[in-house]
Amino acid sequence: MFTFILVVQAIVAALLVTVILMQKSEGGGLGVGGSPAGFMSARGAADFLTRSTTILATVFVSLSIVLAVIASVQHRPSDIDTSLVKQAPTAPAQGPAPATSNDPLAGAAGAASSNAQAPAQAPASNGAVPLAN
Repeated sequence: MFTFILVVQAIVAALLVTVILMQKSEGGGLGVGGSPAGFMSARGAADFLTRSTTILATVFVSLSIVLAVIASVQHRPSDIDTSLVKQAPTAPAQGPAPATSNDPLAGAAGAASSNAQAPAQAPASNGAVPLAN
C-alpha cells in the first residue's frame, strides 16, 4: 500500500510541475495559447490551469500526510547484526616486551626511552641547544 501511494504521489508531483510550467507568467513562461472562442480561450485555459494547480497541490499535500502517517504506524525496529562484534584482546599485565635482535628500530627506541628518563644535561660546548622534553 505504501509503495502504491508513493508512486501515485510521484505521478501527482510530475503533473503539478507540468501544470505550473504551462501557466503564463509575467515573462511569458510556457503558456499555451488557444482559440479565441470556447473552453481553451486564453481566459478559459488560465482558469483551468489555476484550478488544476489547486487540486493537484491539495492532493499532493494530502498524500504526503497519508504517507507520513503510514510510515509512523508501520515503524518496525531495525535488527542490528551482532555477528561482527568481537571482544577486544586484553593487554598483558607485564611490562614492555623485550627487544628482539632482528628489529632494527628496537635499539633506537630503547635509547630514546632511556634519554627521556635521563636528567637534563648542560648545554653542549658547540653552542647547540638541546631539545626540550
